[in-house]
Amino acid sequence: MTSPDSMTVFDRALVRRRRDRAVAEFTDHAFLFEEIADRLADRLEDVIRPFPLALDVGCHDGAMGRILKGRKGIERLFACDLSPDFARAALDPSNPAVAATVAADEEFLPFAPGSFDLAVSNLSLHWVNDLPGALVQIRQALKPDGFFCASMLGGQTLAELRRCLYEAEMEVSGGVSPRVSPFAEIKDAGGLLQRAGFALPVVDSDVITVTYSDAFALMRELRGMGETNAVLARRKVPATRALLFDAARRYAELYAEPDGRIPVTFEVLYLAGWSPHESQQQPLKPGSGQVPLGDALKGGGIH
Repeated sequence: MTSPDSMTVFDRALVRRRRDRAVAEFTDHAFLFEEIADRLADRLEDVIRPFPLALDVGCHDGAMGRILKGRKGIERLFACDLSPDFARAALDPSNPAVAATVAADEEFLPFAPGSFDLAVSNLSLHWVNDLPGALVQIRQALKPDGFFCASMLGGQTLAELRRCLYEAEMEVSGGVSPRVSPFAEIKDAGGLLQRAGFALPVVDSDVITVTYSDAFALMRELRGMGETNAVLARRKVPATRALLFDAARRYAELYAEPDGRIPVTFEVLYLAGWSPHESQQQPLKPGSGQVPLGDALKGGGIH
């Protein structure tokens, strides 16, 4: 399924290979996924209802399944990931609620309509080309009045690294290519949920700052996360040593803290919405108000 306004930005085959490569040492680099999975689970606690059948879209190593164990009335959890190796890693024998894990593309979900009470997605959807289409499929996989909540990286993510690579490449090569993947802006996320047919959409964000010893430590971390650049328009040759060292120098000069460590920004967008159901609160139709506007203004401060 492809939506009319989708764009092909990412090399999805490369995203899959880099996730497969990251599996072996992912636990050494998974702090962000685990932290955001915990924050997503806390947000779910605000929803006062059980979710017997749940789906984890883009599960990586199964952090959401581990954190949701024994919570929210989840009896069976199905998980999928673009990477077959991650899908296998997410199958947790110690968590009986994890019913099955499958390798599946977020853009082509293999689940029947109306299957799940809950769908979650933790830091995966920012790699999807057809995000509107993927959201439609997630909504269709939910039962009526099913709940969706997700996290994805937002537009401020890696702003410092993006600037330094841009300036270094201009200096070293006399031109630039995409070195950091683009991320969605919070102002667009609510519209995406509405276009996908979700009711009562809510979007908000966190900005998380992490420090590293230098830019090379950050680049190693991104590689270990499976989060390195997979933009189709990128230069296909590896970055030169001169480019990387110049970018690292600029990063330290522009952003280093008094102790010499460099800050890194991760903006996390949180999306939530419901599969439509007649029981949900509906907006009033224009002109259906019961009190005339003139009466409402009488005695107020507007004349």
